[in-house]
Amino acid sequence: MVLAQLLETLYKGDQKQIVELVRQAFDAGMAPETVLKEGLIAGMDEVGRKFQAGEIYIPHMLLAARAMHAALDILKPLLVERGNAPAGRVVLGTVKGDHHDIGKNLVATMLEGKGFEVIDVGIDAPPEKFVAAVDETVRIVAMSALLSTTAPFIGETIVAFEQAALRENIKIMVGGGAVTREFAERIGADAYGADAAAAAGLAMQLAGSEDVNQR
Repeated sequence: MVLAQLLETLYKGDQKQIVELVRQAFDAGMAPETVLKEGLIAGMDEVGRKFQAGEIYIPHMLLAARAMHAALDILKPLLVERGNAPAGRVVLGTVKGDHHDIGKNLVATMLEGKGFEVIDVGIDAPPEKFVAAVDETVRIVAMSALLSTTAPFIGETIVAFEQAALRENIKIMVGGGAVTREFAERIGADAYGADAAAAAGLAMQLAGSEDVNQR
């Protein structure tokens, strides 16, 4: 019953109620892992599906994202305490010259909803900032560009990873209004996400296989 309410509340984007429901779930003896996977992740999957189907739009996604973060603030310490490892670590950012963050933030929420730890390098991030954020624990880098004038910096960042001898160790996802599948292929990205929900699904595939090359 509580899990069904969590799904509905997340869909509505009610931050106050979702925090109360998470606490109710714990009081009832439900494990944090169950709340995360069967409540929050399942809820964000449904939100993502509706977004991709054109049934809801960005404002609705943002409300759900805020509710998700409110619930994660309670869940994360408990998951860490119980020794739960994240699905993976993702470096995420908007490339140099681009100051748009709504799409990036939605991707971050969808990734966290899938259990990833997100290292957000922010907006207007030059190649060296992306490179500096990658260590041996990072397997995926996600970059976005909304403006056609800033999209070339995605390619420059990929070159920076090659020069730093890091490219072979990571998978690179790209997206944003200025990015197309063809552009992603041309610059040598490993995956192209048309929206936040698609990016989260691709990240799951990339994290699960050394050989995935989704475009």
